[in-house]
Amino acid sequence: MLGLTTSEKLARALSEMRMGIPVILRTETNAGLVISAETIPADRFDEIRTNFAAPYLALTHRRAETIKVYAFDGSFARIAIPRDRTLSWVKNVADPAADMLAGLKGPFETIMTPALGIERTALHMLKQAQVLPAALIVPIATPDKIAHEHGLSLFDVTDIDPLLAAPLALHDVAAARLPTRAADVGRLHIFRPDTGADEHYAMEIGRVTRSDVVLVRLHSACFTGDVMGSLKCDCGPQLDAALHHMGDEGAGILLYLNQEGRGIGLVNKMRAYSLQDQGFDTVEANHRLGFEDDERDFRIGASILREMGISKIRLLTNNPRKIEMMQRNGITVVERVPLKVGQTQENSGYLATKARKSGHLL
Repeated sequence: MLGLTTSEKLARALSEMRMGIPVILRTETNAGLVISAETIPADRFDEIRTNFAAPYLALTHRRAETIKVYAFDGSFARIAIPRDRTLSWVKNVADPAADMLAGLKGPFETIMTPALGIERTALHMLKQAQVLPAALIVPIATPDKIAHEHGLSLFDVTDIDPLLAAPLALHDVAAARLPTRAADVGRLHIFRPDTGADEHYAMEIGRVTRSDVVLVRLHSACFTGDVMGSLKCDCGPQLDAALHHMGDEGAGILLYLNQEGRGIGLVNKMRAYSLQDQGFDTVEANHRLGFEDDERDFRIGASILREMGISKIRLLTNNPRKIEMMQRNGITVVERVPLKVGQTQENSGYLATKARKSGHLL
């Protein structure tokens, strides 16, 4: 009973990947060490080079497009690491910061032989760990032996793929009265996932009748906009406008989801900002980093609403994808309520990109 479940082991492994610690993934026929190309330390890289088979880099098809490498199956590419290449070369291939400063590091040797079958899982894990989705992979023949000798986490991909794809199970672990500028009556709920991942919040504004059609805003955390007052986005003004709209109507729920930077985390968001300073738009910047346009999981919002006993909502949003995800996950969106605020000279290009490439109704 004291042993870890697969889900608990996976949560621990994601933390290990953030620290540059290898994990082992295997299929019925193949296995490999998987390490974050971003966080692997030099001594560990040298040990792998000395004592194991030749490692290779697995990149998402988005990053592969940037460096002009063919993703033969449409979802990832594999690049050989020549013996004369250093760890700096590996990190520069993974990190687009070097693309414009030092140029690309090719020509690259794309590996076209059959893949190990662990690459997609490895890249999915790195995304959930919120590091750059570039995996250093080392084929191994004796995964159980290596896991035991080195104390490494070992997974069958068939066991963890469903866990990586599943919606979070969230529980309302604490709540308290919280009067705000938007309304004297308010209550803040903290929802904690079973996986130990980030908590998410639900703020009740006014007196919410949960059996009614409830005014709701799904708001993704934005430290730069919500806290620092950034002019590069419209997040802060949208948050304020949503809260005051609920206050004016007398009731509503703001779901504050910890999915910074469209789900890629604050570190990668800052990397994307640096790329935007070089002239790339927000979508292009995400792609150069190896991410999709939007990595957020709005099923979290639907899960919280169900946990609160809410099934019908009026959704404050300009994003049709949020409406679609609510509908697909059991929440009826009776009405879309537009939220068009916060346009500035600094963010006009960003908003235009959201409308043109992400379908936002601006």
